[in-house]
Amino acid sequence: MMVLAQALPDIAPPVSYSLVPPWVVFVASLIALTIIGPAIWYGRRFFRKKEVALSPRERALAALNGIATEVEKNLPYQFSIRVSDILRRYVMEQFDLPMTRQTSVEFLNAIASAANFSDDEKTLLADFLNRCDLIKVARYEATTADSRLLLDEARQFVKGGALVPA
Repeated sequence: MMVLAQALPDIAPPVSYSLVPPWVVFVASLIALTIIGPAIWYGRRFFRKKEVALSPRERALAALNGIATEVEKNLPYQFSIRVSDILRRYVMEQFDLPMTRQTSVEFLNAIASAANFSDDEKTLLADFLNRCDLIKVARYEATTADSRLLLDEARQFVKGGALVPA
């Protein structure tokens, strides 16, 4: 057995076939990642679609259209609260008025002399708030027709103008 081991030649070490030293490959990779990473990040920011910011009017109309299907499903009491919240948020965002922190009477007194609202809008808003107060505070036995009327008044106020009789 010893004779066979002496007859076999010794194993040669591995031969490097690379013409570029390993440290050059490492440095080149680091530089490439340093350039490509920020380029991809800036490219994604540049080509990303810009989000369209909706105006308070558009947001309010979308919310009112969204709850239009709930007229039949919700109780008039709950529906009047939802519509009132949407309209109050719209007035707060559009006209920068603290409608969410005031009662209906306080708010109507505050806008009585405001130039932001036309007489038709003031009348429509007063009618809307009085109907809501009847349903929410006085616990008036409202119907789905009353809920539809509230929704129509809120939509018309947001669009601007007087309610057109059906």
